Amino acid sequence: MDNNMKFKDGFLWGAATSGPQCEGTFNKKHKNVFDYWYEVEPEAFFDKVGPEVTSNFYNSYEEDLAMLKSIGLNSFRTSIQWTRLIKDFETGEADEDGIEFYNNVINEIIKNGLTPIITLHHFDLPVELYDKYGGWESKHVVDLFVKFANTAFRLFSDRVKLWTTFNEPIVVVEGQYLYQFHYPKVVDGKKAIQALYNINLASAKTIKVFKENNYGKDGAKIGTILNLTPSYPRDINNPDDVKAAKIADAFFNESFLMPAIKGEFPKLLVDLLKEDDVLWESTEEELKIIKENNIEYLGVNYYFPRRIKAKEEKVDESKPWMPDKYFDNYEMPGRRMNPYRGWEIYPKAIYDIAINIRDNYDNIPWYISENGMGVEGEDRYINSEGIIEDDYRIEFIKEHLEYLHKGIEEGSNCFGYHSWTGIDCWSWCNAYKNRYGFIALDLKTQKKTIKKSGQWIKEFIK
Repeated sequence: MDNNMKFKDGFLWGAATSGPQCEGTFNKKHKNVFDYWYEVEPEAFFDKVGPEVTSNFYNSYEEDLAMLKSIGLNSFRTSIQWTRLIKDFETGEADEDGIEFYNNVINEIIKNGLTPIITLHHFDLPVELYDKYGGWESKHVVDLFVKFANTAFRLFSDRVKLWTTFNEPIVVVEGQYLYQFHYPKVVDGKKAIQALYNINLASAKTIKVFKENNYGKDGAKIGTILNLTPSYPRDINNPDDVKAAKIADAFFNESFLMPAIKGEFPKLLVDLLKEDDVLWESTEEELKIIKENNIEYLGVNYYFPRRIKAKEEKVDESKPWMPDKYFDNYEMPGRRMNPYRGWEIYPKAIYDIAINIRDNYDNIPWYISENGMGVEGEDRYINSEGIIEDDYRIEFIKEHLEYLHKGIEEGSNCFGYHSWTGIDCWSWCNAYKNRYGFIALDLKTQKKTIKKSGQWIKEFIK
């Protein structure tokens, strides 16, 4: 490891979390899809731990932000919950408690010398809007989201200079409509593709409102956050494997990356969806909005690569449409694994992402908005001073930073690195199974303790 890696002045070193994963449900007037799912099916969540308290950020944000500052970070990403800020979804009118809480949090972030990066949607669709309209299947919900975003901009853009519309929108499509790991666990290709289109439209319409109302007048910028998982073919000399990997990339990566930056959808994907009769419903006016309202910077969440091979089994056409009809996942022999998450560890992909953005996406300004390692049972690594010695996390981050640095040295326009996460937080159905933080959380007492990785990152940044 080259400990003398130099990153430019002003580089954003930070950690990311989200409203639903850290705040708890205190004083929230509405439920999101996860709040509701936990209510009706607590056994779907590891150890039946739900979102009510999480890491108690609603009550402890002052101490939490001071701790993040103490480990040398200079920036912090979280999200504003639609279900906390908005009182009336149809009008976009804000709730007084929500306004006060987010004002206090943003002021406290700035007071600690941290740059706030605020996301508007981190998987927390109001369940009421799913029940009433079908959630992201509905273009009315798109317009309600834009009202929420406009309210947030009006209230907070005097201080927030980096906004992002969505976090990992492809996960909403995968989880809710294809692979059944988000409520309502539907398997419906046509609905999945309409939701994919509608979320792209919601992001573009939000950017349009941001620009038309001049919320960026003091240098504020708006972007989006995509989890990019490069698709590597099993055999680069096998045209079938290469084609399968291209299709996987078009679906999982380019379906949001291309509209966000270039204002259009990948032709390969559109042609396949047309052929399969699952293409979204769109209008010329909507496509024009997507074309003209592009992001100003990109956040990239990177955890693992995707390994792809040509389809080996015949597709059962009687089953619902799935993107997997065009490829199979491939388990590469000898791959390094995080056994707790079932994810391959492949740091070089961060370099490949950096070069792809440089060469194919106008070298847009971007940053790593999430990267981290979740491990189960970290209590095993507590030393005599009560500190978790998470050397595996330090190694993971170091390796990824080496490859990121190489990409930057070769001209990729990356301005920051955020780990997932600062303080161990609640992770959807996984709850607290795997821990990711620089700072450990005792769930029973809510005591927070800096891990070895938290001490290390402070020295590394210095």
